[in-house]
Amino acid sequence: MRKKIIAGNWKMNYSVNRAEDFVNDIKDRINTDEVEVVLCPNFVSLERVSDLIEDTNIKLGAQNVYFEDKGAYTGETSVDMLAAVNVKYCIVGHSERRMYFNETDEIVNKKVLKLLQKDISPIICVGETLEQRDSSKHFDVVENQVKNALKDVDSIFLKNKIVIAYEPIWAIGTGVTATDEQANEMCKFIREVVSKLYTKNVADMVTILYGGSVKPSNAKSILEQSDIDGALVGGASLTNDFVAIVNY
Repeated sequence: MRKKIIAGNWKMNYSVNRAEDFVNDIKDRINTDEVEVVLCPNFVSLERVSDLIEDTNIKLGAQNVYFEDKGAYTGETSVDMLAAVNVKYCIVGHSERRMYFNETDEIVNKKVLKLLQKDISPIICVGETLEQRDSSKHFDVVENQVKNALKDVDSIFLKNKIVIAYEPIWAIGTGVTATDEQANEMCKFIREVVSKLYTKNVADMVTILYGGSVKPSNAKSILEQSDIDGALVGGASLTNDFVAIVNY
């Protein structure tokens, strides 16, 4: 049985005090045991949010990490630092990290391996641009991202730790959403790629999320697709819409 996850990526939003107010507002209204709920605040809010959700079923996620344990890496945060505040998930390879901060597939893979060493689940983001989709390169792009991210990853982690999030770049923050069929088609393709890398049994156990302008009005139809096991929610995770998505 695949784990169902709905994760909220707050990106660079909310001060510590605003984060506290928001979590206090929503945490008692998230009333489903059918999905695992993950909140991914900014770094300065991680510890406060961790304390607030301690006695709930909500899990804490980070938005990024560095792949070295310590050292002269100004501005970076290690996996041990995340683990110290009870982070259970960490987003890696988000298109914004790839686009604005020049993160490569190799860097993503290093982060994945380091997170797994410390028992934190990576949420590996993959997805194509509109230009790549229009030129029929979207399957090749996503396949390469998946293969490179999972380099040297043992199959045991695919069954209980690895999460893959398909986020078509053309649908992130644009208000445009991939159709249910487009989203499921790519998530099914990702599962086929994992099957080729490992086995069908392993692929059938991997949790694959969809992300890209998920909102209450489309959440139910997206999340009922055969190969979509949850959602990575952006803008809607900053409002009461997130509660509606979780409780869809």
